[in-house]
Amino acid sequence: MHWAISRRAQQLTSSAIREILKVTERPEVISFAGGLPSPATFPVAAMEQAVARVFADNPQGAMQYAATEGYLPLREFVARRHNVDVERVLITTGSQQALDLLAKVLIDPGSPVLVETPSYLGALQAFSLFEPEFVSVPGDDKSLLPEALTPELTANARFLYALPNFQNPTGRRMPLERRQALVARAKELGVLLVEDDPYGELSYTGDQLPSLLSMNPDGVIYMGSFSKVLAPGLRLGYVIAPPELHFKLCQAKQASDLHTPSFTQRLAYETIRDGLLDTHIPTIRQLYGSQCQAMLDSLQRHMPAGVTWNRPEGGMFIWMELPEGLDSMAILEQAVKRNVAYVPGAPFYASNPRRNTLRLAFVTVAPDRIEQGVAILGELFREAIAAHAPGAKAA
Repeated sequence: MHWAISRRAQQLTSSAIREILKVTERPEVISFAGGLPSPATFPVAAMEQAVARVFADNPQGAMQYAATEGYLPLREFVARRHNVDVERVLITTGSQQALDLLAKVLIDPGSPVLVETPSYLGALQAFSLFEPEFVSVPGDDKSLLPEALTPELTANARFLYALPNFQNPTGRRMPLERRQALVARAKELGVLLVEDDPYGELSYTGDQLPSLLSMNPDGVIYMGSFSKVLAPGLRLGYVIAPPELHFKLCQAKQASDLHTPSFTQRLAYETIRDGLLDTHIPTIRQLYGSQCQAMLDSLQRHMPAGVTWNRPEGGMFIWMELPEGLDSMAILEQAVKRNVAYVPGAPFYASNPRRNTLRLAFVTVAPDRIEQGVAILGELFREAIAAHAPGAKAA
C-alpha cells in the first residue's frame, strides 16, 4: 500500500540526542549525552505515600476525565509559586507539549521566530514542524545580547524564545542587568517573550534571579516543569500566559489530548502540597553541584590546550569548545567505540552551526566514571588536534 505522507511530516527529523541515547543504553557506555535528571533525586517514598492518599481520598476522580486547564489545586500551587492569577495557568503533558502548543497557536509558515545561539534542540524541533523562519539572536558566554534586538532583526517576529536559567545546552545564566535590558527592549519593540525555565531552581548555591515573567507579566509566556524537581516520568509541565493566549492554548490542547492525565496531576500535588519542594530541591542542588565540580576537576586534569569550557553555576550541563576546524560529530564516532558518549553542538543551532562545540551532561554519572570518561575524551581530542595541525598529513 502507498502511504501519502504530508509535506509537514516529510520534514520531520529525529532528535540527535534521542538517537545517541540508543547507544548509551549499553551499560558499559559512560554517557555524558542525555539530559536526564539523576534517579537519586526522585522522592520515591514521598510519592508512595501520595499515591495512597490519592486512592484513599478520591480514586474515581484520579481516574476520570478532567478539565483541560488542569487539576485546580495543582494550578493554584503553581499560581502561588509565581504570584500570578490561577486563570493564567495551564497544566501540560510535559513542557515539550507546551512548546508544541505555543507553536500551533503562534506560528504560521514563514513566521519569523527569534531564538538564542545556540538554543534548546527540543524547541527547535517543535517549532520547525510549523515552518517558521528562524532568526538567530547573537549572544556570548552569559546569554543572548539584548542590544542585538533591532527593529530590523525583530520585524514581524511572533516571539523570542529564551532560557534565562542554566540554559540547555550551554548551562549559562542570564545576568540580572541583561534580564532587565531584554524585557525593556522587548517592550520597546513589541516582541513577545517565551521564557522556558526548567532549571531555574537548580542553582548550586540556592540563589535565584527574577524571572522575565515577574518583570513583565503581560509580555511574557512562562514555561515550567516538574521533571527536574520531581520526576520526568510524571510528564508534567505548565504554561503561564496572558488570558487571550491562555484561551487559545487550551483550545489547542483540547485538540491534542483533552487534558493531562488526572492521576499524575493529583499525585504530584499530593507529593508537594505540604512543602516537600522546600526541603527536596536543596538536596538536588547539593548533588548536582558536587557532580559538576567533579567534572570540572576532571576536565582541568585531562583536557589538552585549546579546549575550553564554561563553569556553570547551576543546572545539568557544561558547554565545551574545541579548536576551530574540528568537528565534534566526527569525533563522537571514535568516542562511542571507546564507550563514551556526548552530544555534538551543531544540532542546537538554528543556523550557521558551530561544529567544534559539544554538550556534556554530568548528573547521572558517578565521579569515578566521570574521571574515566573525561580522560578518554581528553585523549581523543588531543589526537584530533594533532591530526588537524598544519603539516600533520606530511608527518
